[in-house]
Amino acid sequence: MSTTRIVHLDPKKPDDKQLLAAADIIRDGGLVIVPTETVYGVAADGSNAETIRRLIEAKKRPKDKRFSLHIDEKEKLSGMARDIPTAAFKLADRFWPGPLTMILKGRQGATVGVRMPDNDIARRVIHLSDVPVVCPSANISGKPAPKTFQDAIRDLDGSVDLALDAGPTSLGSESTVIDLTAQPFTVVREGAIARNEVLTVARKKIVLFVCMGNSCRSVMAEALLRDALGKKGRIDVEVLSAGILQSEGMGASIATAELLRRDGIDVSGHRSRHVTPGLLNKADLVLVMERAHEQHILETAPWVKNRLFLLKEFAKVEGNGLDIPDPIGRSEEFYNQTYAVVKNAVARVAELI
Repeated sequence: MSTTRIVHLDPKKPDDKQLLAAADIIRDGGLVIVPTETVYGVAADGSNAETIRRLIEAKKRPKDKRFSLHIDEKEKLSGMARDIPTAAFKLADRFWPGPLTMILKGRQGATVGVRMPDNDIARRVIHLSDVPVVCPSANISGKPAPKTFQDAIRDLDGSVDLALDAGPTSLGSESTVIDLTAQPFTVVREGAIARNEVLTVARKKIVLFVCMGNSCRSVMAEALLRDALGKKGRIDVEVLSAGILQSEGMGASIATAELLRRDGIDVSGHRSRHVTPGLLNKADLVLVMERAHEQHILETAPWVKNRLFLLKEFAKVEGNGLDIPDPIGRSEEFYNQTYAVVKNAVARVAELI
């Protein structure tokens, strides 16, 4: 049996040449022990059948037990699976990088686990490898997952090509695993993140209001719905707003802030933001003010079609068409009328969701 080459790394300042060498080995079909924040793992090219066979043999792992994919960026989640529920994006936004593995519907019909480790060395190696990386714990199947490098190399010395020693893992506990392939979502393994914490995030609904600049209509709607739900004691819904324009960090318009203040709602802390694919991915309900907003979103994110509605359409508010025109630059009376329309529609939304 050959001896595995061991490289000692400073976890705060790892040698890029050593990380590149590790990535090259993975890309060429080899096996590399790498640290993560949970436990040490064995990184390998998940698309290489011979590599996977060798990995199974090294770990003495059952052949029918699937390996989870590890990614280095949240944005790559969309390409890892099909029919991804909004809950997956909420969980990624809250817990990634971190000790959470999500089971999703695979692109080829089977299920697939996906995780983004909170370890710079692991993510860097994954990025440099430029292949679908699997990284199961670096232990013989059935034995405790290795919290230290010494535990990892003990049984796998000679079975892997390279081992990166970066000291003890920061958590020393395996990732929590949640199955999102069917409702209700289920935590199939409780690890570093508590079961209830994961399920609370996964089950929370997100309502996103969108207008042009995120300074008036969507601000009104967000503030009014948050206030209405708060009075009902609803903590299972998160309310957000954004604008189509590329503006960031602007406050609510003076007229909007004053109208809301009269209803006892303070929006002095509001700062505008641009609607992004990330926001749209995690929103269970997207409510826009005009058909132009709806068309813009469908052009950039057509996958949200079944979750996208005009505010008046969803609230079933009749009269004067479905658009709620922009009050910016209009008279005080027009602003008041716009606020009344938004307030009436939001009141209905609060009853429907």
